[in-house]
Amino acid sequence: MASEFQRTKLQDMFNAFDVNGDGCLEEEDFAALASRWSRLPRVRADAELAARVEDVLLGWWQHLSSAVDSDNDGRIDMNDLLAMVDRLPSMRETVAATADTVFDAVDANGDGRISRGEHQQLIDLWHGRGVTTGDVFDRLDQDADGHLSRPEFTVLWTQFWISDDPAEPGNYLCGPVAGRSFR
Repeated sequence: MASEFQRTKLQDMFNAFDVNGDGCLEEEDFAALASRWSRLPRVRADAELAARVEDVLLGWWQHLSSAVDSDNDGRIDMNDLLAMVDRLPSMRETVAATADTVFDAVDANGDGRISRGEHQQLIDLWHGRGVTTGDVFDRLDQDADGHLSRPEFTVLWTQFWISDDPAEPGNYLCGPVAGRSFR
């Protein structure tokens, strides 16, 4: 069963995905998310990357709906999402595989690293609005080189979706978690 920390961590994401604010996620919400992502410079300029981004985002919907939409009404509430979170530890490789597409989409200049500004763009894009992040990037950048490499990002991405340990930095990859600070 998902913990209170996981619920808190994912609630902002759920709210950002729920475009019409009806308390449920539907396929249209994921299509709207894909549309937001399509505005990223690299995604806009690269048809192959655009197709990968769309496949990942709509694939999340397909997987989520087939796994937890038990009444087949095409609607997923927060409790359904948290039920999926319980399954993610057994899907570590699948979760990590989506990190590559997200990384490529966010790496605006294609240098193989995500800068502080590119990370901020990731957070703002996920939330659908500007988000004040404070020192989140500094906490994520464990080697303090000013960038997140692909391997670093993959670890953080996997922690975000799977971890229940507030001390793991990846839990904050998509921004601050309400009521939590780093230890």
